[in-house]
Parts: sequence; structure tokens; C-alpha cells
Amino acid sequence: MDVVLIRHARPDIDPGICYGRLDLCLATPVVPAPAAIVAALPTPQRVLTSPLRRAADTARLLLQALPAHTLEPESEPRLAEIDFGVWEGRAWDDIPRGELDALAQDLLDACPHRGETAAQAMARVCGWAASLAQPGASDDCLWVVGHAGPMRMLAAHWLGLPLGTTLGWELGFGASCLFRLGRGTPQLAWWNRSAG
Repeated sequence: MDVVLIRHARPDIDPGICYGRLDLCLATPVVPAPAAIVAALPTPQRVLTSPLRRAADTARLLLQALPAHTLEPESEPRLAEIDFGVWEGRAWDDIPRGELDALAQDLLDACPHRGETAAQAMARVCGWAASLAQPGASDDCLWVVGHAGPMRMLAAHWLGLPLGTTLGWELGFGASCLFRLGRGTPQLAWWNRSAG
């Protein structure tokens, strides 16, 4: 099975603001353009999306950009972005340095924001990934429209890398990644393919 992970288009929020579970609309005009995102992607047999509006709206727009589409995106709660608790909606520059340092020192289990730890989010996302191996989950191509955090978590999971490694990988708005699953070790075909 080919799994195409697609990061949502640019959300309507100022740069430098911490957002994870904030339910943001897409910026207008939508950037990158949905037609540009789908232009180089294989046609899906199924489309899943995070329940957050910026991902769900991106998924709908991508399907509308496909010729003669008949698919509807399916919401999957386990694909939501990490919950940054009391940091949500705050400028990164306003978060106390000590709290940021605490998170950096214990990336998986620290929770200075009192939201969700990276370990909890990764368990949730990897639980979804395990469901792909279930009977009836053999679609040729699955699009998963979501967020940078879960996409990097899935990359770490499938490639056997530490999360700290994949957190450093660039991933633009509307960018896609293709993983080939089900033929032994998961294979990464591309990462951060930008639209256009």
C-alpha cells in the first residue's frame, strides 16, 4: 500500500504562534493551491483526515481538485496534532525559556505545557498506523491529510528513527511524503515534496 502523507495548507494564524489543537481555518487564498498539491500525487482509493478544520478543509479542497472525484474524506481522530495545552495560541517567544528547555531535555515525556506528551501523541498516531495492517486495509493508495507533528512521528515509527531526528526534517505547508508499506520494511519514496 502506498500511503501519501499530506500536510494541510497554510492556516490563518500569525507566524511564531504555538498551535497544535487550535482549530484554525485555512488562510485565504489557500496556499499552496490545491490543484498544485494534487498535480504530482497518485490517485487515492481512500482519503483520511485529521478532524481539525485546517486538515479537513484541505482534504476537501484536494478532492475537489481531482478530476471526477467521488471520494469523501474520512475523519480519523488519532491523526490530530499534538495538544500543547496552556501554550496553545501563545507566541513561542512568550513561552518561558525554562519550559522550552525542559521539553528539549526530555522530548518524549516532558509536559511543561500540561497538554499531551510527545510519547502520548506518538502512541496515538502509531496506534492508527498499526490499524493499516488489519484485514480490509489493503487500498492501493491512501491519502492522509494532517499535520507536521504526526507526519514526523509516522516517519520515525516506520523508519525506526528517533523522533528527535525526524523533528528536524523540513516539511512545508501542502508538502507530501510517500511511504510504501506492506512489502517488508516500510520504504520512504519521497519527503517534503512541495506543490508546484
